[in-house]
Amino acid sequence: MTDELSKSDAYLKQCEARVIAADVNGIQLDRTAFYAMGGGQPGDTGKLLLEDGEEIAITDTRRDRESGALLHIPAEGGELPEVGAAVTAEIDWERRYRLMHLLCAVVDGGVTGGSVGIDRSRIDFDLPESPDKLALEEQLNRLISEDRPVTIGSISDAELEAQPELIRTMSVKPPTGAGEVRTIRVEGVDYQPCGGTHVASTGEIGRIRVGKVEKKGRQNRRINIHLED
Repeated sequence: MTDELSKSDAYLKQCEARVIAADVNGIQLDRTAFYAMGGGQPGDTGKLLLEDGEEIAITDTRRDRESGALLHIPAEGGELPEVGAAVTAEIDWERRYRLMHLLCAVVDGGVTGGSVGIDRSRIDFDLPESPDKLALEEQLNRLISEDRPVTIGSISDAELEAQPELIRTMSVKPPTGAGEVRTIRVEGVDYQPCGGTHVASTGEIGRIRVGKVEKKGRQNRRINIHLED
């Protein structure tokens, strides 16, 4: 089992770790700063630094479909480290920072899907009509400019079951069975389960632009959001 440090510190850029398994499927570490693909957010890239100075490029981070193990995917043709080897796991921070996202309740509809990208992201909503694009953009940028704090917490499985309103807008029910579920709270705006990486305050996001709003079905609208440098 890998200790996933990004769950408690999304700003951690690297950590010391040991290899607990390595084969053609990927490299497992006892602890890692890497985030594994999930919830519409891509997995981290970066590198593993060995004590002898060798570097192993990591092109993706995913979970094994059967075991759920967190796998660091090495570049094709790269050497695999020995089990027990000490490594420094270092993420591509600039890429991660652009992927750290913010969920906010400005659209009154259930989420049916989504994808987080470097420059553009999209969220699909259960909506009969398309929202006003300019009004939505104004709302989002207002919340960003207010620089509201974002905090990470957790609730028990039982507490989640007792508060169905927390998951009524989610396309996939958060995984339970571990005793507690990770949550994100945007002060005065939103509170819900989420396992992704997030900024510490909304002001870090910078100005955004709402792009095309697409009709993907009778009750499905896709909203594209662009980061402005």
